[in-house]
Amino acid sequence: MNHLILLFSLFLAPAFADKESQKTNQNFSSNSASHKRLKRDWIWNQMHIKEEIDTPLPHHVGKITSSVRNNNAKYIIEGEYANTIFKVEETSGDVYAFERLDREKKAEYELTALIIDRRNNQSLEPPSKFIIKVYDINDNVPVFVQKVFNGSVPEMSPVGTSVTKVTAVDADDPTVTGHATVTYQVIKGDEYFTVDDSGVISTTRADLDRENQSTYEIVVKAKDAPGSSGDSSTATVIITLTDINDNFPVFKHPSFHFRVPENISVGGEVGRVKVEDIDEPQHRNTTYSFVRGDYRDTFEIVANPFTNEGIIRPKKPLDFEKVAEYRFNIEATDPTVDLRYFKVGGSRSISTVTIEVTDVDEPPVFTKLPYEFKVRENDPEIRTLGSVWAHDPDAAKRKIRFIRRRASPSGDYIRVSDTGIIQLPKPLDREFSSSYNITVAAQEILEDGRLSDRESHAQVHVIVTDENDNAPELVYPEEPRVCENAAPGKVIIRISATDKDEISPRGFFKYSLATEDSNFSLVENYDNTANITVKYGQFNRELAKIHYLPVIISDNGDPELSSTNTLVISVCKCNEKGNFTFCEERAKQVGVSIQALVAIFICIFTIIIFFAVIILLILLRKRHKKDLSGLGRNVAEIHEQLVTYDEEGGGEMDTTSYDVSVLNSVRKNGIKPELVPSPYAQVQKPPGNPTSGAGEMEMMIEVKKDEADNDRDLLPYDTLHIYGYEGAESIAESLSSLGSGSSDSDIDYDFLNDWGPRFKMLAELYGSEPNEDFVY
Repeated sequence: MNHLILLFSLFLAPAFADKESQKTNQNFSSNSASHKRLKRDWIWNQMHIKEEIDTPLPHHVGKITSSVRNNNAKYIIEGEYANTIFKVEETSGDVYAFERLDREKKAEYELTALIIDRRNNQSLEPPSKFIIKVYDINDNVPVFVQKVFNGSVPEMSPVGTSVTKVTAVDADDPTVTGHATVTYQVIKGDEYFTVDDSGVISTTRADLDRENQSTYEIVVKAKDAPGSSGDSSTATVIITLTDINDNFPVFKHPSFHFRVPENISVGGEVGRVKVEDIDEPQHRNTTYSFVRGDYRDTFEIVANPFTNEGIIRPKKPLDFEKVAEYRFNIEATDPTVDLRYFKVGGSRSISTVTIEVTDVDEPPVFTKLPYEFKVRENDPEIRTLGSVWAHDPDAAKRKIRFIRRRASPSGDYIRVSDTGIIQLPKPLDREFSSSYNITVAAQEILEDGRLSDRESHAQVHVIVTDENDNAPELVYPEEPRVCENAAPGKVIIRISATDKDEISPRGFFKYSLATEDSNFSLVENYDNTANITVKYGQFNRELAKIHYLPVIISDNGDPELSSTNTLVISVCKCNEKGNFTFCEERAKQVGVSIQALVAIFICIFTIIIFFAVIILLILLRKRHKKDLSGLGRNVAEIHEQLVTYDEEGGGEMDTTSYDVSVLNSVRKNGIKPELVPSPYAQVQKPPGNPTSGAGEMEMMIEVKKDEADNDRDLLPYDTLHIYGYEGAESIAESLSSLGSGSSDSDIDYDFLNDWGPRFKMLAELYGSEPNEDFVY
């Protein structure tokens, strides 16, 4: 109907335009005749043209007409696509389209019409805009927005469950009936799914099972409205069935067999039973349980959340000698299965499990754990407390040997024999330790006499019961003091006692004074304490400034023990308020432990060794200096000096080459040295021989070298200078003064004092009396 209206309008538009033109011309003629100026106006209606016209170009669109009556009038159009797609005949105003139009590309065009005077191009009318509309024809096929669509739906869903939606679009004008209407149809897979006119795909069956087929690929066709013969397009839809928990687990095997050693730890893994659940992992919630068998208290089955396997673990130790094989049935099920989709085949899966226990060499087993014994302290008659016993749990039934491993406190207080007898080598003292603990190891004796490397342990606890073997002792508080003017009944101090033994449940300690002949009294408090009070009052510091008060403390044990303890009470001066103003300081007894004494002795010994080493070093140093100075030798050795420098002496005034202080000391002290023959005197001058000087000196050097080599007291000098021998060629014989100290010459050297200061040193050395003793 809309097509007819459009066509009718299109055909009538020129007629109306001609009629209006004629009417306008008539009015124009009458106006001209009346010489009246009338308003000029454009005369046309809205223009229309169909798209995709298959007739030859150009296609007539319409006609623009103005009321201007001028032979020089000229029509022109402006705007987009003017003079390209659309052109106007300048004299008649007819508009033509020089291209085939496509409404899907552009539905309307807006142009501007002008009428001008061709002579001067002046506008005869104001410009006017007009619109050319393109009529639609059904020339487009519906096209899907994508080639492949994806959707999902839970398996076993009811009929009509929505899966997904597909969409196709038609580029034709939707305002024209039937041009843009799209219909859908499933052309592949319609036995499982359907699609409505809006493109929604839904299920047509309620038995879609993911375990049978998890995905479906269907084809949907889109075409124009029903009854039209337009083309169509297709799209592929991939539908996935999502999983629901609708299947029970099933054992992969009807039976399982495991072998496990008997020493497997509690909670260890015996084996794994496997099931198959065709649901996806998130819907596998298998639980295992015992169906038949009396071993629920021996084993447990725990499901692995990742593999869905059943892990069998022992809940208590296994014993091959008691039970060598276990057999029971187990069931696998899933309590979370949706029973609405229950399938035929049953909800239970049962399998038989056989566990074979293998024998291993186990360590000995103690029959009683732990062992506890009681013994009286200091009882010399008790030597055996009891025994421990273990047996070989294996079929071999080997003999057992017992060994003590650890002890607390450490020491040889408790022994264990090879047969497990607990022995006491000596009585135990509760005051040292009230309990003793040892660890006893049991080992099997192999056939070859060796001990097995496998052993078990037992704890032996020995409790020492108390005997009343310790007397109570006074707990010394602060130093007791009393004012010399204290009144009778004044409490001096509260005393208490302690006992190493256990406190007797029969009563408290008893306190008493060893003598009543004192100015003190004792008052029981009946709470294990007592008060020392002033008996008469008025102490005399002139007679005694310190009082020694013996106190007897006894317990209520069996037998009853007592001890005498001495309280040292100081008598002090006090002011009017009773405050102590002056007390004599008494010597305090300081106890030193054995460890402290040992440490003190070690320190003293170390100090003695240190000083001994220092003294020894000093003595060695002095002796070394003595050897260097040459002291302790005879006069001849003093005169002879071995020097280590290789240069000529400086004469009599050279006193730095050797130490002349010794010679000076000899002269000044006036002590005559011992007459010791000079070793140089033994070397006699050979008879005069003018040619024997060189050989004689060589012989002299060799003799002195031999003496130096054989004398162990000399230091190992590298050079030897001899000044005591001048050689046979000297007419004046020896001019050296080194050997003159031992000569027998009677020459008086006092004349040297007259020779001037240069000979003063020689005068001091040789100007002494011959019989003077030298001290060195």
